[in-house]
Amino acid sequence: MARKHLIGRFARHLSCALFLAAMAGCATVEVDRAPAAAVKNPIIAEAQALARAQAGLSGQARADNSQRIESLLAQLDDATLAREAAALPTGDPLYNFAGRALINRGLPLPRPFDRGEWNFDAAGRPPADRDGYRPPVKVALLLPLTGGQAAAASAVRDGFLTGYYGEGRRRPEVRFYDTAGGATAAYGRAVAEGNDFVVGPLARDEVDAVFAGDAPQVPLLALNRGSRTPPAGSASFSLSPEDEGISLAQYLIERGARRVLIVGGGEDGQRRSAGAARTQLERRGVGVAASLVASGDLTAALRQAQAEGGIDAVLLAMKGSQARALMPQLAAAGITTANRVATSQITSGTGKASEDVLLDGIVHPTESWSARAVAGLPSQASAAARLDTAKGPAARLFAFGFDAWLLTAYLERLALSANAGVDGATGRLSLDGFGNVLRQPSWARYSGGVPVPLGDAAR
Repeated sequence: MARKHLIGRFARHLSCALFLAAMAGCATVEVDRAPAAAVKNPIIAEAQALARAQAGLSGQARADNSQRIESLLAQLDDATLAREAAALPTGDPLYNFAGRALINRGLPLPRPFDRGEWNFDAAGRPPADRDGYRPPVKVALLLPLTGGQAAAASAVRDGFLTGYYGEGRRRPEVRFYDTAGGATAAYGRAVAEGNDFVVGPLARDEVDAVFAGDAPQVPLLALNRGSRTPPAGSASFSLSPEDEGISLAQYLIERGARRVLIVGGGEDGQRRSAGAARTQLERRGVGVAASLVASGDLTAALRQAQAEGGIDAVLLAMKGSQARALMPQLAAAGITTANRVATSQITSGTGKASEDVLLDGIVHPTESWSARAVAGLPSQASAAARLDTAKGPAARLFAFGFDAWLLTAYLERLALSANAGVDGATGRLSLDGFGNVLRQPSWARYSGGVPVPLGDAAR
């Protein structure tokens, strides 16, 4: 095909030359031999300039710059975004932004993320096994083992150790460090005591504190996503409310939603999920009929939104108890046939099928652990029978801790192998071009008052 193309170009050039030679015998002809400049998409040109400036920014300026790039790319339709991403040369700082935008739309990457500067440091680890298993020699876990977050930390710790002890191959030495007295101080102790890898800390502000300034002496798998991009060689893993909001929005976009009603609770995570969902919907040209806060009787506001153009989808960022109270209000407003999706918080405050039948039909992301077997991990029912940290709402953090172990052992493979992924308890895990762990969750739908896992075909 390339040869045929070259031959065609040669024939065209030869024809043009013969024509000009003939014209030269009749008159003097001036010919501009400079090739026509390729016309660059102005959105791509602006986004490229911003992406090139990204490395020199920090803090809020860096976050604002990223948001501007994402907003620009959102203006492109799927075909244009895919074509422009494929045309970017290797190493172009815009490519990783474009790749993330494609993934958020459920589209394939034209090539793996660019990780030329990621610089994974194996730090004297033994060689990797054939499947990529290459854990550290000494790993430190930075968790709030005392204080108000101790219960959450216990679930993460137990999940991590379940994966650790479920592995029959070489395992690293594990040490725990309490971040109740400060994450940066705990990190300093971990480095001083010879750990070659660090997992944690857990809070967003702690992650920002550890990632601030110079590159960390020892690489980290942070257990949250702060405002800073992970330094080269480090990564960030989070059950991010924003990521859930984007996943829900994309779920509705793929099903042709045109006017979406968003109803969220007043908690920080709920607001963040609802905000991210709204942004994603609007970037993709989907109308948001209304964005409401679940407080009191919303029937009048719901009726108004329905009357102004109809509602074909409802997105909920709230707990199950709030959703149960909302369902009769949706019915009273005539919103009965719309697709309904919710964040994983929908399962909080549930457990009685006779009451939760009001939630029937609501689709929500869930841990893969609840839908299928995960290698090295007992079934959810089996784990819950043995550990309180694997029951109820804590089960999500338990699965998160298990996946933190998997990422610790397989981070090199995810970073350096094209299109690599690992099947974890919270979903399919991979790594983007910025060191952020991407997660493809499983899905469930309420039926008969209980969440029923959905297979890919049922989605």
